[in-house]
Amino acid sequence: MRELTYYVAASLDGYIAGPDGSYDFFVFEGELRKTILAEYPETMPTLARGPFGLTTTPNRHFDTVIMGRGTYEPGLRAGMTSPYAHLEQYVVSRTLTSDDPAMTIVDGDPAALVRELKERDGKGIWLCGGGKLAGALRDEIDELVIKHNPVVLGSGIPLFDGPFAPTGFLPVARRDFDDSGVSMVTYRRK
Repeated sequence: MRELTYYVAASLDGYIAGPDGSYDFFVFEGELRKTILAEYPETMPTLARGPFGLTTTPNRHFDTVIMGRGTYEPGLRAGMTSPYAHLEQYVVSRTLTSDDPAMTIVDGDPAALVRELKERDGKGIWLCGGGKLAGALRDEIDELVIKHNPVVLGSGIPLFDGPFAPTGFLPVARRDFDDSGVSMVTYRRK
């Protein structure tokens, strides 16, 4: 059975973006960048794959991405209707529509979608963001890969935005990047 992995950068105080959706304060340089490009090449948007030399690099962990409207819209405003064309793409939104055949807009229950996707053959499913979608999918998330950045934001889009519901995860791997101060920690559902 396929698994859902929430792979995301976060601040020390648990935000994945600023109040306006910005995330340019998160580190993507040095050893962290090399590691992401080598270990998670499929998480690079299609437009970035060429400049990073990833055009022929196979997907290692994921062949499907699911994201919320807020995660999808910045690229859409820039004209990217299919930001991860090398993956099967789903956007959960009650308001968006798309004419791009590579995008599937889902206006129904995201948990039902994930359960259906898990039954299919293939690689893992990447929950790209955002916080409200992660809150709605909390019970479906099998793994967290969080790139903890050494910055405190004070407010913004939380890692999980949903009702109070303690959910246990155990750390199973950790890699610290001394040149940036980022720690990439993998957690598995308890």
